[in-house]
Amino acid sequence: MSIENRVIVPLDVNTEAEALRLLDTLPDVGWWKVGLELFVSCGPKLLSELQHRQKQIFLDLKFHDIPNTMAGACGAASAYGVDLITVHATAGRNALKLAKAASSEKAPGDKQPKIIAVTLLTSLSSRDLAFDLKVPLELPEYALQMAILAQESGLDGAVCSPQEAAQLRQVCGNDFTLVCPGVRPQWAEGGDQKRCMTPKDAIAAGADYLVIGRPITAAADPVAAWERICEELASL
Repeated sequence: MSIENRVIVPLDVNTEAEALRLLDTLPDVGWWKVGLELFVSCGPKLLSELQHRQKQIFLDLKFHDIPNTMAGACGAASAYGVDLITVHATAGRNALKLAKAASSEKAPGDKQPKIIAVTLLTSLSSRDLAFDLKVPLELPEYALQMAILAQESGLDGAVCSPQEAAQLRQVCGNDFTLVCPGVRPQWAEGGDQKRCMTPKDAIAAGADYLVIGRPITAAADPVAAWERICEELASL
């Protein structure tokens, strides 16, 4: 896998025009993330545009519901022919199993997406986990347990902060896909991400894919920012 294909850039905008502008600005990006904001605003139309441009699609809708609803949503999402779909591990074992089964059933035969579980949002800190969510586990242990639950339920991988990637890689093995948001170059601001790491360090920790948004899309020169990140990763 080329280093450029390990970086996923989010289309974190809310109009089709803004999304198309980003696609036109960054034609060399091979992976794009479509999240809640854009999907709710534009629906699946953007997915067809991305496929027309031969891009890989991370459909990041983070499904979290009762098992039957999770299964229906994952089946419907898989029918779009996307590459990655997110669910929340906290939906529970039964929901995760049904979501994976529905995805396998509804996806086009030659386009089976990977279903990956969000362990803990990277906007949350250890303090948030303990004081707001009342979870007694330490944050790294909690993320690991959510990843193990996802793997035992038949899912293909997990979303985790790069700070948890090394432990998850060690325990879950090399065939378990790790997607890491919360990745920020040293020259970029952290924003609302609490558990961050640089792109090079995240790859070294075991991440398969890096989600890097605002350091690229909000840069004064997005192309230069994209190229700078790729150059830094190329030295690995």
